[in-house]
Amino acid sequence: MEMKLSTSEIRAILQGCQYTLRFIGSSKDYRQLQGSPDFSTSNNVYLKDAVNILGEVLEAILEVERIIHDQKESGEGDTDLSESSSTF
Repeated sequence: MEMKLSTSEIRAILQGCQYTLRFIGSSKDYRQLQGSPDFSTSNNVYLKDAVNILGEVLEAILEVERIIHDQKESGEGDTDLSESSSTF
């Protein structure tokens, strides 16, 4: 199945994932699980790491959009990434 998403849809989904992970991480039950001596991951990562990574990806997307916007304003490019679609 092929999905087409605009850049704004991608941003919204990633922001929703980030919010959801923060919500889960703030729950008492999750904090108890993560605090357990038996809780471990193969790379010693936690939900906060995933939240931070999503934040970095969102910042990168915004930076690309800013560059494209600046190029359009200066007449250097004609790509409108905010309305483009990505296929997954």
